[in-house]
Amino acid sequence: MTYLWIKSLHLLFAIAWMATVFYLPRILVNLAEAGEDAAVRARLHLMGRRLYKFGHNMFGIAFVLGLVLWQGWHVFAQALPNVAGSMHWIDAKLTLVALLLAYYIWAGRALKRSEKGLPLPSSRALRWLNELPVLLLLGVIFLVIAKPF
Repeated sequence: MTYLWIKSLHLLFAIAWMATVFYLPRILVNLAEAGEDAAVRARLHLMGRRLYKFGHNMFGIAFVLGLVLWQGWHVFAQALPNVAGSMHWIDAKLTLVALLLAYYIWAGRALKRSEKGLPLPSSRALRWLNELPVLLLLGVIFLVIAKPF
């Protein structure tokens, strides 16, 4: 039962983090299209900073819970099963999560550069980049459900 609660909480916090991964680049698109409207830009920067901080917190909690699920069976052998064993789907999943994290950090840095007055990529480029995490998340979901290797 402990395992299912940890897994449920891990999924909840991972979903909350993914919401920030999807929405932060959308704020960047809006910033790229805001022009010189200082009030709109200030509001978007504030929203972006708060969202980025929220995402950091959600990722941190999801990460800790994921570590417990992945390696916690060493410590809590009675309560947690060895979910990965000798399977390598977890390695591929963690690689995709690392790519999602790199994307998230890039978006946060782009937000910080924008706050300093430096230019963002075009709104069109940002819209295309906004689709990347959807594909990475699809890979994560497939690997977790199918465990193909």
